[in-house]
Amino acid sequence: MVRNVIGSLGLLLFMAALAPAALSAQDGLVVGDTKVFDKVSDRATVDDRVVKDISGIAHHPLAPGEKMASVLIFYGQDCPVSNSYAPEINRIAEVFTNCAFYIVQVDPDLKLEAAKEHARQYALRPPVLLDPRHELVRRTGATVTPEAVVIGKDGGVVYRGRIDDLYVEPGKKRSSATSHDLRHALETIQTGHPAKPKETKAVGCLI
Repeated sequence: MVRNVIGSLGLLLFMAALAPAALSAQDGLVVGDTKVFDKVSDRATVDDRVVKDISGIAHHPLAPGEKMASVLIFYGQDCPVSNSYAPEINRIAEVFTNCAFYIVQVDPDLKLEAAKEHARQYALRPPVLLDPRHELVRRTGATVTPEAVVIGKDGGVVYRGRIDDLYVEPGKKRSSATSHDLRHALETIQTGHPAKPKETKAVGCLI
């Protein structure tokens, strides 16, 4: 009988020792020196939502697909800082043809015809998307216009911030930009390395 009691006690101790490890693996906690993740919760997910541009063409702005990345330029049609960047946005889009570029108009009151006229006036070449409910704003964390957000192939933000450092503050700018942050980020991503810095402070009009 003593032998049976000892055997049962040993089994209970063995099971108790295993329980924390099982909990750790399930909850994504650290087990020893190894971090064990739940396969579903740790997997990167791609937001494959469909958004139509002002011409009625459907796009997947948060899912680069075959492209290296999606580049969303958050834009305010009545923001002078945004409008001053229209030529530079076109130039960058012409250089990085392996990326999908989008201009995201954030004004909730901007109507379709007005957006089309604005795109013609400023010769905007990337597809123009309307985001009146700020769904893309919330998904990417954009806070001002213009602000660039680069989405990688796994759906994560790989760069967010200014296009360059031309503007010191709204209404005050340098004679020319000294740091071309968006271009540099895209060039770095092309080499297979992460953008550094991953985030810069954009200057413009608050969303």
